[in-house]
Amino acid sequence: MELPPGCMMPKTDSQKVCKLQKALYGLKQSPRAWFGRFTKSMRAFGYHQSNSDHTLFLKKKQGKIIALIMYVDDMVVTGNDPEEREALQGHLFGEFKMKDLGPLKYFLGIEVSRSNKGIFLSQRKYALDLLRETGMLACQPVDTPVEEGLKLCIESNQILVDKGRYQRLVGRLMYLAHTWPDLAYELSIVSQYMHNPGEQHMNAVLRILRYLKSDPGQGILFTKNEDHRSVDVYKDADWAGAVDDRRSTSGYFTFVGGNLVTWRSKKQNVVARSSAEAEFRGIALGVREALWLRFLLQDLGCVSKQPIKLYCDNKATCDISHNPVQNDRTKHVEIDRFFIKEKLDEKIVELPRIRSEDPLADILTKAVSSRFCANFVELGFILKQHCHRQLPEAI
Repeated sequence: MELPPGCMMPKTDSQKVCKLQKALYGLKQSPRAWFGRFTKSMRAFGYHQSNSDHTLFLKKKQGKIIALIMYVDDMVVTGNDPEEREALQGHLFGEFKMKDLGPLKYFLGIEVSRSNKGIFLSQRKYALDLLRETGMLACQPVDTPVEEGLKLCIESNQILVDKGRYQRLVGRLMYLAHTWPDLAYELSIVSQYMHNPGEQHMNAVLRILRYLKSDPGQGILFTKNEDHRSVDVYKDADWAGAVDDRRSTSGYFTFVGGNLVTWRSKKQNVVARSSAEAEFRGIALGVREALWLRFLLQDLGCVSKQPIKLYCDNKATCDISHNPVQNDRTKHVEIDRFFIKEKLDEKIVELPRIRSEDPLADILTKAVSSRFCANFVELGFILKQHCHRQLPEAI
């Protein structure tokens, strides 16, 4: 450090230094200050900030578009206007000290590969590093991330384990779920016991690591489709599945243009009194996600007039959603019911019913068997069509 200008010190104190009382780096205000500075620079250059995602900056000109999305100080730039992209690069280099890493290959631990089949995202290196650091690189692999029918709970006489190690493992696995949708349910369950993990909870986490060993190169493939503006949602709910508080679990997959883009498995905030109520809350969760995706597509210039298709396998829920008459059986879910009915009446959402024999989102709400995972391959839903087990050829 250097003394500020105008600071007079006698010669006897010339060897003294300043004591740092507060550093900018590491403060809660520093990310906000940095993002505010970056946003101001992008707006001055003619870019506007997306309302659906504030880290997304867009510029449209003569039918062309340039998009920049950032995470802290890492950013990805894409678009169909090479001249504007070079101009943006020159502007950023003039404003900030940064480096151009070329075509996207590796971003925040996610590997990006391209082939004639499409764009493939995986976290193979991250998974292998995790197995190596935990000493599970030579473990025996398993076919499913959790035992069929397993119900975790807090037992009165449970054997406690290292809380810090458990929390670190779950935290690292949660980041791995960005390209492993079949881990969403398992991670939502084990993360509920971070404050008081027992031996059974640690065994469940170690089984997830053994599942990673079966194929660390698993990922998601994005292909080009003709109907790239359609938004489809597959949802499911497991009624009163939690042993500790008897709350239900909701899960959904959302597809844009036939490609899997978001998924979630979440325990509901209140206890559902019936399976139809649990399904209602699951539908409301899926509709909110689909509406957000639709607004994001509008910001990108992909305006679609097609209704969102939300597939449901519960007949009672579908019937009540289309029923204009309110009755005593649905008074306790009237907010979710009216929210869903409003979107149905406005033709924003459709509610086609699928067979109970095709529970596509069951993998997000309960522990399934290896045979059920094999059925996914036959259905061409997750494991076959969207989460390929091997890297594409000819990258």
